[in-house]
Amino acid sequence: MTVTPTRSIPGRWPGLDAVPSGLRTGVESRVARRLFVGAVDRLDVTVHVGADTFGRGGPAMTVHRPEELFARLGRDGLIGFGEAYLTGAWTAEDLTGFLTVIAANVADLIPRPLQRARALVRRRTPRAHRTTADRTRDLIAHHYDLSNDLFGLFLDESLSYSSALFDADPDEALLPAQHRKIDRLLDRAGVGAGTRVLEIGTGWGELAIRAAARGATVHTVTLSSEQLALARQRVAAAGASDRVSIELCDYREVRGEYDAVVSVEMIEAVGHAYWPTYFRTIDRLLAPGGRVAIQAILMPHERMLATRGSFTWINKYIFPGGFLPSAQVIDEVTERHTALRVTDRLAFGADYAETLRRWDEAFLGAEDRVRLLGFDATFVRMWHFYLCYSRAGFASGYLDVQQLTLERPGSVMIAS
Repeated sequence: MTVTPTRSIPGRWPGLDAVPSGLRTGVESRVARRLFVGAVDRLDVTVHVGADTFGRGGPAMTVHRPEELFARLGRDGLIGFGEAYLTGAWTAEDLTGFLTVIAANVADLIPRPLQRARALVRRRTPRAHRTTADRTRDLIAHHYDLSNDLFGLFLDESLSYSSALFDADPDEALLPAQHRKIDRLLDRAGVGAGTRVLEIGTGWGELAIRAAARGATVHTVTLSSEQLALARQRVAAAGASDRVSIELCDYREVRGEYDAVVSVEMIEAVGHAYWPTYFRTIDRLLAPGGRVAIQAILMPHERMLATRGSFTWINKYIFPGGFLPSAQVIDEVTERHTALRVTDRLAFGADYAETLRRWDEAFLGAEDRVRLLGFDATFVRMWHFYLCYSRAGFASGYLDVQQLTLERPGSVMIAS
């Protein structure tokens, strides 16, 4: 099922059609240039701005329209930096390499005293991006309802849109690595014959299909109508319709009792204000002796605290309302609001960097087919930037991905 993305229609790219201008922008632009040059001169990068070169050597960035870059950077910070890439004001031959250096040093790009001052004027999360029960479906649709065909162009056959878990073979195909990720999560949740499973965030159905193949009965919920339609088709094709029910439903509205609750990279869309609600809901639905297994993208706790409530390039263009938790905050929220405790964790951030590398390579290789789906050149640049930006976070160690097992005290499983 193909959906023509409204964001690819010319004139429908807010903030890109016109370069910021005016007296205020002139002042902000000069300040931004000074801060930018000061930052890159401390980094292992090379930045070409006209006849000038800055940085200590490393992955190169070429600025084609300095006035536009610094105007956008001065007005909107890192959002403007990303938007300047979308318009072609700057390029980088090794985009991931350049962004990896930035990600590794993101906490210190701006001097600490100025960070505190900038926090006073930093753009906050718009009201429309708050993940309330009546808004979340629209926020999810912004990304996941773009087009099933689009995702099919760069994901593997399982249509798994989350980190794979690779073995020691660097040439391992993506499909078995995705199945290893799913199977480990099901193992940690204790899913087997007769298990009643709740999955929060269906994706395109691969986890539900593999859980059903173990003899479990699965209730899986999603807020994406596009994913719902294709997941039902895939479940039927796998002969699992009698064991898998898929519902268009907010996790807060689920009722029943389940032996296992699983969720793959869905907590990132919950919103920090609703993390207690998310875990309280899971605690309410989990049967005595049951287990929870989630896969979560995590950021450092101090950066989570520093950026909580802020509005980012990723929020504006990719995941409205999204925000990453830290490992520490998950421990704090579950201990304060639920009877659940984290009893096991596996970190594999480097595997996400490799997963994203393969997605980006497949996406760029399918650019002509992406354009045939109705997506324009700006969208292609945006999606490439998103995949490289994300990969840089994991490659630098700034981001991590973990599988977490949660249980109630008294039913603690010894980690293997």
